[in-house]
Amino acid sequence: MFMTRGEGISEVLDGPGHVVILGAGASIAANEYNPLPSGKKLPSMDSLIEDVGLAKILKGANASSVGQNFEAIYSQLHLENPESKLVRSIESTVYEYFAAMELPPTPTLYDYLILSLRPKDLIATFNWDPFLFQAFSRNRNLAGMPHLSFLHGSVSIGYSPDDQRTGPAGWISKSSGNEYVPTKLLYPVTQKNYTDDVFISREWNRLRRGLAQAKRVTIFGYGAPDTDVEAIDLMSEFWSGVKLRDDEQIEVIDTQPGDFLRQRWNRFIFEGHAEFSNSYFNSSLALFPRRSGESYLHQFHPATEAEAMQETNQIPERFEALNEMQDWHRSLIEAETLHRSDIK
Repeated sequence: MFMTRGEGISEVLDGPGHVVILGAGASIAANEYNPLPSGKKLPSMDSLIEDVGLAKILKGANASSVGQNFEAIYSQLHLENPESKLVRSIESTVYEYFAAMELPPTPTLYDYLILSLRPKDLIATFNWDPFLFQAFSRNRNLAGMPHLSFLHGSVSIGYSPDDQRTGPAGWISKSSGNEYVPTKLLYPVTQKNYTDDVFISREWNRLRRGLAQAKRVTIFGYGAPDTDVEAIDLMSEFWSGVKLRDDEQIEVIDTQPGDFLRQRWNRFIFEGHAEFSNSYFNSSLALFPRRSGESYLHQFHPATEAEAMQETNQIPERFEALNEMQDWHRSLIEAETLHRSDIK
């Protein structure tokens, strides 16, 4: 006996929550899966100077970029004069590069991700690109969406201090008439105090709340760079691994070898409660879309022997069109609608 795919689709529980943390590797993987129409590259911090076109700007200002990480260079220039023309030129060039990006009309990994989770879940991203928000926007009318948190800002997101609300960058709040001012993207690595900026502080608080109640965390393409020690410390506050998280599961999607990833994320891992995958399609998000919380309970707290032998509901790796992908999720969404009706 085992729990069938159909039974897994029909079962809808209110918890536990799932938090997904995205780094540059997630956007790079998305672009490899389905390249951007513009042909733009998704840069890492190590390739950003060349990819974005900053080498010419830095050379013209006699600022050496040879062999240096972009964040290290920016931090030094910002320390010397945060209001200099060079610093402002760098900031505007980076913003314009990412703001010009747009998802292709066909399904992307970001569409898979958005549709794999529910309103009890959270996606937190370190990425500046607009892909997460674009995928959210074009799928939001289909079903309940996960919450989003933009930990380093995003070209797609603005913030209105008077309203204390976020919205699409440059748009006007219907309730107050205030503009959602584009969020800042660049922060000196030596001064990354996430509590100083009101918008960033709110985004991190959302992640804190998500981690505090989550039973499963997926880290997708985030390398935990040495320059971002404060980010790792903040995440550790509510996901401290060995002693306090002996019942939760951490999942890492990354192209690096499992042994390397285990060492990198060791402080977050309780023995036996970690999974490593080099592909999104081998993760819990793809094996149990919109039911990753239920699959966690079946794996670690099965009520019956059948639950412990649950059949997967693995999503196909390719769809020809976005509406085809959305249609695939309809049986899951219909079960969620019935569940909400039953508990009213």
